[in-house]
Amino acid sequence: MPQTSIQSRKDTGRAKLLLLVLGVVWGLNWPAVKISLSGVSPWTLRTIGLGAAACTLFVLALVRGRALHIGSRDRVHIVMTGLLNIALFNILLTFAQLGAATSRVAIITYSMPLWATLFARIALGEKLDRVRSMGLALGAGGLAVLISPLIGGGLPHGILYALAAAVTWAAGTVYMKWARINAEPLAIAAWQLLIGALVALTGLLYFEGWPHPGALHLPVICALAYHIFFGMAAGYILWFEIIAKLPAGIAALGTLLVPVVGVSGAVLLLGERPSTPDMLGFVLIFSAAICVLLPTGSLRFLRRI
Repeated sequence: MPQTSIQSRKDTGRAKLLLLVLGVVWGLNWPAVKISLSGVSPWTLRTIGLGAAACTLFVLALVRGRALHIGSRDRVHIVMTGLLNIALFNILLTFAQLGAATSRVAIITYSMPLWATLFARIALGEKLDRVRSMGLALGAGGLAVLISPLIGGGLPHGILYALAAAVTWAAGTVYMKWARINAEPLAIAAWQLLIGALVALTGLLYFEGWPHPGALHLPVICALAYHIFFGMAAGYILWFEIIAKLPAGIAALGTLLVPVVGVSGAVLLLGERPSTPDMLGFVLIFSAAICVLLPTGSLRFLRRI
């Protein structure tokens, strides 16, 4: 067997292992954010977290000699995707966790592939095959199971924020596909994160003024440190290492481990007890996400995984 083929297989195996690690790192970030919010404001949390992630990616791009230039044609697209994918998504998600259980927010947020499929059908004319249509039906059923018990008393703001976060994430993803930004992926992500950090900083200064943190308890300090150094900075380093070595479809499917770990972490670390509708909704939305993420020829694709 040629040496290059052996090395390629080793790189692929290492990337799949890193994908498992990333699923755990990003999954545990859900309870870490919830704990952090008991000691710092949402605007402070997102300003620090997004700022740290942006700095990490800029340094990584410079170390690896990657071009950070964005052409004039693509700058408006970078701003739009930064607002949708990073700023609105992360800020809405933070307020969602203040107003609803972390496990429920995680489940609803990962309805994102369903919205992306719908938006791609409308904006890009992408066809819906049988598997994706089944995924949309499963996802709609999952959302109905989750939301219907809450309608009588009015939907909590946290649920509405979680839905809005999923929709903005999906809109940003489809917008990126439509815009076809001509730049290094690492540069695109770095500038998007910087835009997100600047929006969060603007919100912080407008709504709260300069932050004046009080006495932080040890659990909050530990959770905040985890969010900054692992959930954001290390998480994005792992992600770009993975997508450099794996097809996008496999990488996307691998991220479905995140809500599984997030829900489990909420149960173990936060003491949450998801209800029967929560778990049924989780199963339906998780199955739906798999359906819409699977490429054409999905059975052959799964056998390769």
